[in-house]
Amino acid sequence: MEYASFLRHHIEQIIELNDSEFDIVQTYFHPKKVKKKEYLINKGNKVTSEFLVINGCLKAFTFDESGKEYIVQFAMENWWISDYPAFSKQTEGEMCVQALENCTVLELAHEHKLEMIGRVRSMTEFFGKKSFSGYVALQNRVLSLLKNSPKEKYELLLNQYPELFQRVSKTMIAHYLGVSRETLSRLQNK
Repeated sequence: MEYASFLRHHIEQIIELNDSEFDIVQTYFHPKKVKKKEYLINKGNKVTSEFLVINGCLKAFTFDESGKEYIVQFAMENWWISDYPAFSKQTEGEMCVQALENCTVLELAHEHKLEMIGRVRSMTEFFGKKSFSGYVALQNRVLSLLKNSPKEKYELLLNQYPELFQRVSKTMIAHYLGVSRETLSRLQNK
């Protein structure tokens, strides 16, 4: 696999794999090039895969009846992205996943993930720790949305992910923070 060293480094930040285990694991990941504005997941389609970002930036979002966009997640290098409720149940998704830049991702199909975990048991620990850290991040984001002022939400995001502000439009940042574009402009000018 062309991206084997990337994948191995990503996994071994959490668990160790011997060479034979990694040889098995890497066969389940499939590289995919995604062009800017291309969709990996469309709302209403069955979600069968999750994606590890090698390079590029993507967003997971949904929209209401009037077309208002709600960004749930951005994903940059070394981040995972999907519509996870639909992925876990293998149902139609409520969200879209779209490339904001030209991207390369490693696709992992649900059925392949289950088969891989059956063959390399230590990957259960890897995915458990990844899921837990994702849950913690999501809970922190929800708490921030509920209790923090727009200024505090903006500063927290800027401090945690300054590179995001170089790669994503102000309008998308505003959608992610749940503030208007005008409010975001005022915050950035302070």
